[in-house]
Amino acid sequence: MLLREPIRVKTFAHGVHPPEHKQATERKPVERMALAPELVILLSQHIGAPAVAAVDKKQQVARGELIASAGGFVSVPMHAPATGVVAKIDLAPAASGAMTPAVFLKTDPEADQTIPDPGELRDIDALGPSEIVEAVQETGMVGLGGAAFPTHVKMAVPKGKTIDTVIANGCECEPYLTTDHRLMLEQHADLFRGIRMALKATGAERAIIAVEANKPDAVETLRAATPGDLPIEVAVVKTKYPQGAEKVLIKALLGREVPSGGLPSDVSCACFNVATLAQLGYLVPRRQGLIERIVTVTGPGVERPGNYVIPIGTRLRFVLEQVGCGDAARLVILGGPMMGPAVSSLDVPVTKGVSGILVLTEAEVAVRQRETYPCIKCGQCVQACPLYLNPSLLGALARKGEYQAMEEKFHLNDCFECGCCAYVCPSSIPLVQHFRMAKAMNRKRKKGK
Repeated sequence: MLLREPIRVKTFAHGVHPPEHKQATERKPVERMALAPELVILLSQHIGAPAVAAVDKKQQVARGELIASAGGFVSVPMHAPATGVVAKIDLAPAASGAMTPAVFLKTDPEADQTIPDPGELRDIDALGPSEIVEAVQETGMVGLGGAAFPTHVKMAVPKGKTIDTVIANGCECEPYLTTDHRLMLEQHADLFRGIRMALKATGAERAIIAVEANKPDAVETLRAATPGDLPIEVAVVKTKYPQGAEKVLIKALLGREVPSGGLPSDVSCACFNVATLAQLGYLVPRRQGLIERIVTVTGPGVERPGNYVIPIGTRLRFVLEQVGCGDAARLVILGGPMMGPAVSSLDVPVTKGVSGILVLTEAEVAVRQRETYPCIKCGQCVQACPLYLNPSLLGALARKGEYQAMEEKFHLNDCFECGCCAYVCPSSIPLVQHFRMAKAMNRKRKKGK
């Protein structure tokens, strides 16, 4: 499809070009997955304080009803993804492997699983900035791009800071994932409504929707549908990984560099995933909570890949049964292959931050499990790092246990674990795993002081 306007492609230095693997799902419209007989809603599925259960065992709950309250400002509430009864409040496995408190909800197969019509929609134009922030927290919204940081916190401009640009991140640069692509095509009205709220909450003068060049249909659709009263630009950025990383995208679009240890607000920006904004555009006017999300379920081990609306709390086992997962499946990853964690149990539930479920077979697993060799000082990792770090040096320090030096002298915490360094390493050194371990050891050291 040709664009009606010429493409002016923006990008950043370094990065990599992994195979996209999006063809299996990028043209498949979003469809709804069946409701599982039991849902497991983790109370800690976001950055910040866990939610606090507001229901008891055997309590009847309706779809959309509050079942857990926010545990503080940097926290979000949870809502019932379905009508049913609370079976128990107990520990459940998370993707990290840890056991965490959760509400086990037995769904009612006979119940009407639609949320009642709210009647007159809330007038978001009548809300002030602080009221928008409060309304966003009430939805339980977190970043749907994978970070799962509470969205209302990002909308609350820090004291002493000003925001002039809201960035709606529609890059979706991870291989295999296509949820944001489909959402921009199918739910752009909600996206624009969410952008309107973000502009008002932050006081920004303009918004930029960033879309990678491999999604020309989304660019054309958004440009044609942009409301005339909103100061929105649809910007095309180069198809390259990790183009959608917050700091990298700000640099590509605006030429502004977020300082080491800093935040987008330090350069007058606020960055939100397009799925996050679209959900807010739907939920806030209806005074509803986040209870489901679009997930790309794909990979060589999936018989019916697609983009599915899946209730929060659905176990991976049920999801894979619905899409057909044969005996060839060997590895399940939440998200994309570059940054997504592999899970050790199919009892792990879908959480708000899960954008994809990737199922790999033995052939792909064998490629990922290559033998590791010593570093040959080739410098390919340095050329790939989008933040200009020295992964080779950091890896050498990690092997020597020099974790504190990695942080204090060589900017370890600036690394957002995109995996570019490990991807290009000819020695197959698991650099990202080294960095994660170093960060964990530094946290432990600081906690012990």
